[in-house]
Amino acid sequence: MINGNDMNLKKALLQNFLILDAVMISFMKKILLFLAILTGGTQLALHAQSDVKWKTLEQAEKANKENKKKFFIDVYTDWCGWCKVMDQQTFQHPVISEILNTYFHPVKLDAEQKTPIVFNGKTYNFVASGRNGYNELAAEMLQGKLSYPTIVYLDENLGMIQPIAGFMKPAEIEPILMYFATDSYKTIEWPVYMQSFKSTLK
Repeated sequence: MINGNDMNLKKALLQNFLILDAVMISFMKKILLFLAILTGGTQLALHAQSDVKWKTLEQAEKANKENKKKFFIDVYTDWCGWCKVMDQQTFQHPVISEILNTYFHPVKLDAEQKTPIVFNGKTYNFVASGRNGYNELAAEMLQGKLSYPTIVYLDENLGMIQPIAGFMKPAEIEPILMYFATDSYKTIEWPVYMQSFKSTLK
């Protein structure tokens, strides 16, 4: 037979157990929240590592006065589908973004920008032509061939190296970036360079 004292003891033990259980649940929730924040922070850090630090031409030209680099100019339009795919697939690759941020001033240039662009001491205006028109700077950099996307490479002194048109995957653009970044284009022919090029893509 169970007496009153035993019942009171069991009630006390049950209450203590419930309190301990609530404390443990709260503690576990805090741990799970911490892990979620930690994981999220890691993902954000990885995402940040794959972000190209895009500049305007004005910002790049100003930065180049203190830190001489080549210019990587992505000439695009708002309606260009392949431009958007390249943004998402190519420029978000961590190896590609690291190369761009390290060796170049990465620039975004809207080929159809309507406001005047001042670059290298000259003002370029919008030209209303055809369906969408174009900015004079885009036409000059693309050498009259308005094809998008086109990447324009300039040297540290804003001299033209080469415009290259068309969508490129990370594996396609990586050797081109390093060819120009390392000044190999000055002394080595492209086919010869490609024979010894080793990709760092994973």
